[in-house]
Formats: sequence, C-alpha cells, structure tokens
Amino acid sequence: MKLIFATHNKHKVEEIQSICPTEIQLVSLAELSYHQEIPETQDTIEGNSLQKARYVFDVFKLPCFSEDTSLEVEALNGAPGVNTARYAGAKASFEDNIDKLLSALDSEENRNAKFVTVITLMDEDGKNHQFKGVCKGEILKVRCGEKGFGYDPIFKPSGSNKAFAEMTLTEKNVFSHRAKAFAKFVEYFTTAR
Repeated sequence: MKLIFATHNKHKVEEIQSICPTEIQLVSLAELSYHQEIPETQDTIEGNSLQKARYVFDVFKLPCFSEDTSLEVEALNGAPGVNTARYAGAKASFEDNIDKLLSALDSEENRNAKFVTVITLMDEDGKNHQFKGVCKGEILKVRCGEKGFGYDPIFKPSGSNKAFAEMTLTEKNVFSHRAKAFAKFVEYFTTAR
C-alpha cells in the first residue's frame, strides 16, 4: 500500500524508510513535488501531528501519516517541548537550538531528558489514529558524533554509551522514539486493520 509521509524533513524520511516493511510503500512530499509549508500551530505534539496529517490528507485525498517530536528536558520543566524544532527561534538551525539548550543547562547537574514522538495515520476514510514512542536519556555537555540531525549530537539514550549522532541508523533505531512509535503504527497497520 502507498502511504504519503507528511514531512519535508529528508532525515525523518530516511529514518522511517530504514524500518518500513515491504508492504508499505513510502511516498515523500518531495516525490510528489509538493513543497508548500505544512502548518504546525497547535500547542501539543499530538495536535501538531494530527494537524499535519489532516492537512496533507485534505490536499491529496490519499492515506498519509505525519509525526511530531518533542525533546523534554526535566530541569527545564519539559522545555523545549512543542517548540523543539524552533527552540532558538522560527528560523533557527539545529546548531542554534543545541547552543541554546547547552547554555540553558550550563550549571545544571540534572541532565535527564526524553524524546517523545507522536505519529498520526489518516486512513483512506479520513479517520485518524495516533501512536506514541518515548526514548529516555540524558543531555550531554558537549557534542559527540557527526551522524543524525537535530539534537542527536547531545542526546545519549538510556542503556547506550553513544550519542544518537555516533550511531548508525540501525543502532539508533534500537532506542529511537520515532522507531518505537512507527513499530506501533506498523503493528496496527498489519494486524488491526
């Protein structure tokens, strides 16, 4: 079955593609030559994930899914949270976001954090289903590794001695919040439908 992945983020497409079962044919927005901005104006990641999926479903009238991810840092009362991608401002780069987070935690001993991903599937009837994945870990004091994207150079998942940015995609998917949410999505897709 063909499924549109409602994102412009090529890194997310690569991550999901690497764990996608053969019965699901992933179609990116780039493959559809769709480059318009997708709105993310909700105050929760569940809301943003649903908003993006519904928006793309309304454009193409085809089954699709979207995801939204937050990094929640214990010492910062859950920040950056829903603003994870825009933590240092609307046009901020990954580097800007990391710099701001490291600065905010500069004198903080508690480095506990978690990534949370919510995937929303819009099925062929326009009904939505949501799936959540969580990865607990800690924020490192310095960047490590060159792989991945976003906060990967400063996030080390519990049970690993490597930052996400030091891992191959296969290694990252053992711990990844996105992989966990997608596994629930695939289980629903292959058994519950």
